[in-house]
Amino acid sequence: MARDAGLEELIREELGDRAGLSEKAMFGGWAFLLHGNLLLGSREGSLLVRLGKGNDGWALALPDIELMVMNGRAMHGWVRAGANAYGDDRLRKRLLDGAFAFVETLPPK
Repeated sequence: MARDAGLEELIREELGDRAGLSEKAMFGGWAFLLHGNLLLGSREGSLLVRLGKGNDGWALALPDIELMVMNGRAMHGWVRAGANAYGDDRLRKRLLDGAFAFVETLPPK
């Protein structure tokens, strides 16, 4: 899959200029990190969101959001939101807020 410049820009607008944010290419897409910890990832047509184990149930109950699977392995605590989900402004904000809430509990790398 290719990078999605439009989604990347949308995420940047949502994230603002919060201290500790960085970006880099990762997994064939683009990653957003907070103090060195992966926060979000974007690829064409999907947004990867790190909510933490046990914090993802609410998101998985929504349409166009599924458990992240990498190389056939379920990645509990990570969800992949499709365009219908991340295209909804309120839902996207809720997903990003959930990612920040979890990743802010992790020690910086």
